[in-house]
Amino acid sequence: MSFLNTLQRHQDTINQLSQFESVVSEMADRVEVCIRNGGKVLFMGNGGSAADSQHLAAEFVVRYKKERPTMAAIALTTDTSILTAHSNDYSFDTVFSRQIQALTREGDIVIGLSTSGNSANVIDAIKEAKQLGCHTYAWTGESGGQLLEIADATLRMPSSETARIQEAHMLIGHWLCEEMDERFS
Repeated sequence: MSFLNTLQRHQDTINQLSQFESVVSEMADRVEVCIRNGGKVLFMGNGGSAADSQHLAAEFVVRYKKERPTMAAIALTTDTSILTAHSNDYSFDTVFSRQIQALTREGDIVIGLSTSGNSANVIDAIKEAKQLGCHTYAWTGESGGQLLEIADATLRMPSSETARIQEAHMLIGHWLCEEMDERFS
């Protein structure tokens, strides 16, 4: 497969993201209210989505481009002691929901990244977050998987190719960071 073929598939996916304008604008509004009210944004995912969760949480806490006050954000993928203890003593399927129970409060925002939309631990955590009064977003691939019926809002990237889905997730994540820079600087 050529580089130009890969680039074309990337561009085809990214060019379709304008369909999410109202959902991402509403998400930015909710995130702003959450942060201004002393709440936090929690990100989670597995594999590459775990890394993306960490990346986005870091952009919130440190900064994206502009100097601005810190924003409370946590990636539920970073504490190896929690991840391994919980997975060993209980189940990997509940590794994120246990952290949701411990770390969230009503009004927080929980964002689950799952290219398939069927990651059991993300599904369980989204369910738990909703029960605790958090607003939930699922960022998935085109099918939405099971998360489509569970999260308050699902951003279904217009691709079934994992790499293209993750690239689209990061574009939306970076836009959200850029928007928060504008609103908080």
